[in-house]
Amino acid sequence: MGMKAKEVAKAVVLVAVAVALSPFFIPVGISKCFPAQHMVNVLSAVLLGPGYAVAVATVAAVLRNILGLGTLLAFPGGIFGALLAGLAYRAFNNIYAAGLGEIVGTGIVGSLTSVWLVAPMLMGKTMAVSTLMIAFSVSSLGGAIMALLVLQLLRKGGVWKR
Repeated sequence: MGMKAKEVAKAVVLVAVAVALSPFFIPVGISKCFPAQHMVNVLSAVLLGPGYAVAVATVAAVLRNILGLGTLLAFPGGIFGALLAGLAYRAFNNIYAAGLGEIVGTGIVGSLTSVWLVAPMLMGKTMAVSTLMIAFSVSSLGGAIMALLVLQLLRKGGVWKR
């Protein structure tokens, strides 16, 4: 199997993990916060890079919405975190930077995009920015911590090398 095929296979597995763990969420107003998605964002950012991380977050958001397991806030709530996690890892080659990128991308950029654009324009709803920012930040922090633990286990098991 070529390198590209291996990367695609890893991306598919990460999408499957995100969707499979979707029933575990924290309801906050009109949103559903998914720490598992944020874990997958960091994992895909580190293991595959920013482009794949964005693709994984996007496909997972589409599938979760089709299956009724997510809301439209899954798009800004996942994509910006995945992108910033991937860019941070690429820039610093550090898993903690990737985790921080996820938290900033989701907690700040994703929540602001959700409150100012997605919720009012696509969902016809309003929500306090502070409520969603706190919820997205806590969810992405939990997911980032889970990802860092998984990456440490993968490294110790010889499955992944920095």
